[in-house]
Amino acid sequence: MSKKILKLLILSLFVLASCSKDESFEEITINPAQKEPLTAQQINAQIDEAITTTGTFNWKNASSQLLWSAAYRGNFIITIGFGTSSSDFDRSKSNTNLKMQTDLLNTIAFYEGKSKDQVLLASDQYLNLIDVYVEKQETIIALRKSGYIRYIEPGDYKYFANSGTEKSSVTSSGCGFESENLSTADYTTVAPNAKVPWTFYQHNIPSAWNVSTGSGITIGIVDTGVSPNQSLLGANFNDGLSSGRTIQKYGVYVDSIWPWSTGTDGPNDQCGHGTSMSSVAAAPRNSRGGPVGVAYNSNLIVYRAASNVVLDGYHEQNGVKNAFTALGNNANVKIISMSMGYIFSVGKIEDGVKYAYGKGKLIFCAGGTSTSFTTFVGVIFPAWMPETVAVTGVIEGTSTQKCDVCHTGSKIDFTVQMQRSASGNTVPVESYYEGLNDYVGGSSVATATTAGIAALVWAKNPTWTRDQVLTKMKQSASLYPNKNPEYGYGNVNAYLAVQ
Repeated sequence: MSKKILKLLILSLFVLASCSKDESFEEITINPAQKEPLTAQQINAQIDEAITTTGTFNWKNASSQLLWSAAYRGNFIITIGFGTSSSDFDRSKSNTNLKMQTDLLNTIAFYEGKSKDQVLLASDQYLNLIDVYVEKQETIIALRKSGYIRYIEPGDYKYFANSGTEKSSVTSSGCGFESENLSTADYTTVAPNAKVPWTFYQHNIPSAWNVSTGSGITIGIVDTGVSPNQSLLGANFNDGLSSGRTIQKYGVYVDSIWPWSTGTDGPNDQCGHGTSMSSVAAAPRNSRGGPVGVAYNSNLIVYRAASNVVLDGYHEQNGVKNAFTALGNNANVKIISMSMGYIFSVGKIEDGVKYAYGKGKLIFCAGGTSTSFTTFVGVIFPAWMPETVAVTGVIEGTSTQKCDVCHTGSKIDFTVQMQRSASGNTVPVESYYEGLNDYVGGSSVATATTAGIAALVWAKNPTWTRDQVLTKMKQSASLYPNKNPEYGYGNVNAYLAVQ
């Protein structure tokens, strides 16, 4: 008799548990017209329409079919930012992050019919963020109903790859290993034998060097890495009048078509862009005849976070996020400069930027540089974020005449003169190769230049906060106290900024 009672009790508990489970996850019905995934062309058309109509696109406003279709076209990867509020992104400040993550994984596992281990691709160490595999539209619909969701986005949908446009053609300051003979009109040689780019004089940077050279300040560069073939950004980083400083190089980019790959390809630049940005910001005031950087006595930490300046796809976006969290956690870093971006927001990068900002970093981002293909886009992401300082390029002698390929808009904070009015030449930099020089332009070089100026200001005032440095830069700018709706506060006067 007791055995029968025990069996009935076990059966009852099983039924109750099963009912409880069924009640937790409701059945989801999808309209038959929305069961088929959209083509890549249809997905891009909806994105383009939103940008053209409203000026931006965000996956939060996308239909579940559009979101699922983008995941379907992108290795079934979904990125989930979770939290109890929009500001609950930092794991160290979230007491319930493990419970939220577990509950979300349970939901995914149920609707996908898989175990939690099978659906989890990655869980971020510092951010309330997971990357998961999702094959069913029902799963996305269920997740969007959760109170824990800050955002759900396709984690590996490549907008530019699916547009048929090569990334290297999207921006005039993208990849390239070319070297050019510099026109003598574009630089001035100063002791010990360094070339000062013409644009530095437009911003009174050489005069500022009488007060500050950036000593004691560390700039973080998030880009494509640094060339192993340029000793002035390597073994000869302390050459000439540059001394007592360090350059560190890290690689967080995974060069693979497979999202689950985890091995990075090292810190070496395989594009050329990161080398140029590092040169502009902090190349040594050298004795070898190469162009000098703005903050020639600052320390430099350079992250290879992407293969190119257009952050298209899982590994590039993940690399940038990881670079920002790493720089955020580095107490020595004061300034972060990134001359890369995307035409719409990416949740995990946004979280990384906010994380670094929360650690007191002053973050400069490029406003955008492009050919006619993306001129319909204004200021690009993440430069439009309130946590970043957006910079663009203007023509020599102006504050409100953009360079041929530069973006402008209400989010721009500063401008840099980086295109000559007569010749059209841009800014001299160290080449990818030893002993050679090159030109680089666009909002990219404008951003790295401004980051260098910030280092001069902070080195002069080492006890200042980020906001004090930024305020001083605004006060020295050509359009201050007014902010132009397209060009911000204009050109920073470095000499006035270090007074």
